Amino acid sequence: DLEDQGSNHFREVVMKLKAKSLQSRDPDKQILVEALTPDFRGDLKLVENVATSGLDVYAHNIETVERLQNRVRDRRAGYAQTLSVLEHAKKVNELVLTKTSIMLGLGENDEDIRKTLQDLRNIDVDVVTFGQYLQPSKRHLPVKEYVTP
Repeated sequence: DLEDQGSNHFREVVMKLKAKSLQSRDPDKQILVEALTPDFRGDLKLVENVATSGLDVYAHNIETVERLQNRVRDRRAGYAQTLSVLEHAKKVNELVLTKTSIMLGLGENDEDIRKTLQDLRNIDVDVVTFGQYLQPSKRHLPVKEYVTP
């Protein structure tokens, strides 16, 4: 669609939010901005465009463990590409927090999860959240397991 895949829209929104927040001298009115971004098809210049916008938290979801990527995710996205996006966001803005999420219940095992967490730690991802996968429709992958805390 857009030549910049929407990265300039992310950047402009973040910059306007931060500028508005800075107009107030009251620290209680200062805001932190988090954006959940696409992978921009692996174009790291577009990742940098967003990561250097004043953003506080750069979020991009890894979705699942490496072993299940091809079954779970769109073939245009991928495990290595997600790691590259998160690593680059941190590289171009060492102050930004990087965040990702993993869905559970798709057939991953403890070893898969440990490996994913190690891969994320190796690129200094700051925050990882976990969520239970729920099948949105009969056309989507079934839940393999309901994971308990």
